[in-house]
Amino acid sequence: MFKKRKYNPENQPKAWLFLFPSLAVILLFNIYPLFRSFFMSFQKGSLINQSYAGAENYQKVLTDPVFAKAMFNTALFAFTVVPIALIISLAIAWVVFEKVKHKAFFETIFFMPYVTSTIAIGIVFRYFFNGSYGIINYILSIFGIPAVNWLDSVDMSMPTLIIFGIWTSLAFNIIILLAGLRNIDPEHYKIAKMFGATDGEIFRRITFPQLIPTITFLLTVNIIGAFKVYTQVYALFAGQPGIAKSATTAVYYIYDKFHVAGRPGVAMAATVILFLVILIITFIQNKLVKRVEK
Repeated sequence: MFKKRKYNPENQPKAWLFLFPSLAVILLFNIYPLFRSFFMSFQKGSLINQSYAGAENYQKVLTDPVFAKAMFNTALFAFTVVPIALIISLAIAWVVFEKVKHKAFFETIFFMPYVTSTIAIGIVFRYFFNGSYGIINYILSIFGIPAVNWLDSVDMSMPTLIIFGIWTSLAFNIIILLAGLRNIDPEHYKIAKMFGATDGEIFRRITFPQLIPTITFLLTVNIIGAFKVYTQVYALFAGQPGIAKSATTAVYYIYDKFHVAGRPGVAMAATVILFLVILIITFIQNKLVKRVEK
């Protein structure tokens, strides 16, 4: 007598047949470019005429002061924008969740910038930050503060980009945090209020601990996104990385080497280095978050 096998949907050949189109797309557009980038990082010449160069491209990238400046700007952007935007988003999400009645309306308002083109938002912000007629300087003048050259100053390029980055990060963070707040059992709040807990105590002892998984997710996604910042730079400075390349980021450096300078090998070497940096930072971040959770 043959023993009847227990049905296991994970081992069905038909399941792999249905998964094949998705796996093929992932392999073609995600996995293959990674290996291709790594292979090209050891090549020199144009795209149609390449030859083996060994570690020459990596030496050029690692000794290039422009790349060092780009990595510094990228790290400054990431480690400034991500925590500030997350703190502001958490405060706004908490206020909306606790104090506002028509939550759906405000969620729609907050989500609109996320679905709007970054280029379009960047054009608007260029008017806001304009040194001559921008609304930011107009508001500053009301308080007697002198006008700031936000867009055409080497010293102000990164602060302007950071402000823009914080604003563009809020929408996604708020929506995800509101979803996390809704998943907390309301009975916890009822019991806490029965025992006379204040809003601050409720937030510290109930809300924040249960939001740790959501915050961990946002930290990971935002750090990766911040290290890949490019569109904000392009939109805010009209296609240029600030005055005298003062706002050059790692991805902009890669774009410049690949499309402008025509040196794909150097660009791919920078891509591999950036990939490793993001991988290491994400690993360290996850380790630290796990310690905090414990």
